[in-house]
Amino acid sequence: MTDIGSQLAQSRISDTTATSLYSPANGLATLITEVWIANNTAGAIAARLFLDDDGTTYDQSTALYYDKSIGANDTLRVSDLKIWMKNTSGNLAGRSATGNALTFTVFGVEHEL
Repeated sequence: MTDIGSQLAQSRISDTTATSLYSPANGLATLITEVWIANNTAGAIAARLFLDDDGTTYDQSTALYYDKSIGANDTLRVSDLKIWMKNTSGNLAGRSATGNALTFTVFGVEHEL
């Protein structure tokens, strides 16, 4: 089994607005390795995942996954990530098509600069 690092963030987004999941702290460089998105509802829900390295633009221009359907009571594991973040203004963000339906969990490794 590959070491995915530590849990860096977890959020169950309460509405349909894209929300920052993780932003690196000052003096840290972070390697994002995996994101798990769990759907705990009885219907399929679309998820979006964004990376804006220096801001909070969450649209097609910063999308990593866009309207990815996650089946009822299923989990999407995004494990092919190797994203370095070190800008404290940068954000990894998520969006759920239905509020209180998806839980986003971010894993990675933080390193001091």
